[in-house]
Amino acid sequence: MKDHNYLAQTQLLDFQSQSIQDLIHARNWQDLTEHDKIGAAYTFVQNEIKFGYNRADNTPASNVLKDGYGQCNTKGTLLMALLRALNIACRLHGFTIKKSLQRGVVPELVYAIAPNSILHSWVEVNYQDKWINLEGFILDTPFLEQLQQEFAGQSSICAYGAGTDCLEDPKVDWNGTDTYIQRTGINKDFGLFDSPDQFYANHKQAFSPLKNWLYQHVIRHWMNKRVEKLRQGIIPSIPTKKGAH
Repeated sequence: MKDHNYLAQTQLLDFQSQSIQDLIHARNWQDLTEHDKIGAAYTFVQNEIKFGYNRADNTPASNVLKDGYGQCNTKGTLLMALLRALNIACRLHGFTIKKSLQRGVVPELVYAIAPNSILHSWVEVNYQDKWINLEGFILDTPFLEQLQQEFAGQSSICAYGAGTDCLEDPKVDWNGTDTYIQRTGINKDFGLFDSPDQFYANHKQAFSPLKNWLYQHVIRHWMNKRVEKLRQGIIPSIPTKKGAH
């Protein structure tokens, strides 16, 4: 199934940009099988683009690549751009997640004024004529491993950027089936979209202009520093026991 809408370049899915084309050709991804093309793009976004917070959800894929980090929405945009550049059909599924999923990453001074629901999405890729849900790329492996060490023996977590009932062995690696890492935090389903451009034209994070400015210029940098400490094994404490929901 090669629907043009699921292969098209858009303002956010700018896969003809030089940096994205250079990446694909440098790694010879165009010569791989369909399964391995998906896996190469997926694993790159999962682990070579670190978990972190960009300036805005509607960041073009080439800018996410340049930043070298991203969260669910921005890493998803880059993954979709790479897939479409490799002639792999994909679409976006939009949601919101409970803000508790971000607790421990969002500083406690900010958490109280954060929106109760946070814009979220995952990528759906068409593989062997089936739509496969891809969400497990959000957290890079070093970050996830630190959470697993800190909460060893605890299966369920909805904090520190993770929302799963199988923390000890989440299905996050590409093997031709669904992957998830924030699924249990979802609290609203917006449905399917051809592109992130379409999604963000209809749904935006509920920030006032002041909060939006603070997020872009202050809060996200604070959050990124906390993420890096988490990746190093320095786990910020939160009021709930062991990050459980």
